[in-house]
Amino acid sequence: MGEMNVVLGAGGGAGSAVVRQLVAQSKPVRAVNRSGEGRWPDSVESVRADVSDPAAARVACAGAAVVYHCVNVPYPKWTPVLPGVMDSVIAAAESADATLVYCDNLYAYGPADAPLTERSPLRAEGAKGRLRNQLADRLLGAHAGGHVRAVIGRGSDFFGPGATNTVAGQLVFPKVVEDEKARWLGSLDQPHSQNYVDDFARGLIVLGESPRALGEVWHIPPNGSPTGREFIEMAFAAAGREARIGVYPRWMMRFAALLSRDMREILEVLHQFENPFVLDGSKFTDTFGDLELTPMREAVARTVEWFREESGS
Repeated sequence: MGEMNVVLGAGGGAGSAVVRQLVAQSKPVRAVNRSGEGRWPDSVESVRADVSDPAAARVACAGAAVVYHCVNVPYPKWTPVLPGVMDSVIAAAESADATLVYCDNLYAYGPADAPLTERSPLRAEGAKGRLRNQLADRLLGAHAGGHVRAVIGRGSDFFGPGATNTVAGQLVFPKVVEDEKARWLGSLDQPHSQNYVDDFARGLIVLGESPRALGEVWHIPPNGSPTGREFIEMAFAAAGREARIGVYPRWMMRFAALLSRDMREILEVLHQFENPFVLDGSKFTDTFGDLELTPMREAVARTVEWFREESGS
């Protein structure tokens, strides 16, 4: 086993945050993505690889102490691509004798009537949620079979620098910095947990370096559970602008789904925005201590600033 920290999917929101946080902790980092390009310091080793190819994944993970699996693809590619990626990454981490940390979401749980804990029933009703459940089972089965040391870190919706392929990264922050109406999904007035992506990344690193974490699912504590209205108001306040708020209710989403596959995909998880959707991270905190999360308003302000710099406005 080596000392290198290998981040797969390093160009995405979660992966780039893991790279940033590892660098901040002065740890050796290899950033892996399909382009081999990214905004990281010169100290980061950059590797171009398609890790759905087992041979390429093995080379990318060679010498790793910890492998962070943050690979994602657009919704339509989940079913044909993600199972093969998981098998490839498991084999690569096993070859390197590395700990494998899987960045996961909450889709496997399906509709919830109470805060989500690691013991909540896995009752996803749609294809994406069932797939996420299958991927987690495959990884934990490989761990139980002695093939790889593995751990799963789950978070709710991401926001933060680089997190552009998210609800907030598409519907809120770009609109705020352009002083346009920002919209939410489902309902503006239901609590909805969110993870600031840099804090989530630090949580993944804790899991990757803690033998106690292995073989289990862990919820990384969210930075808060504001309503959509409260979250958007925070973003406009950080930008120094009057809030302009809208919503996409289910009837509108159904109409849009007739024309857009992406909208059809979102309908499966719209329940998360129509009802209270709260993530319980107490198992993580009770075991590893306080993650010292960035206060929500500060995290929102940092995100507004990042999107403002990106847009040049």
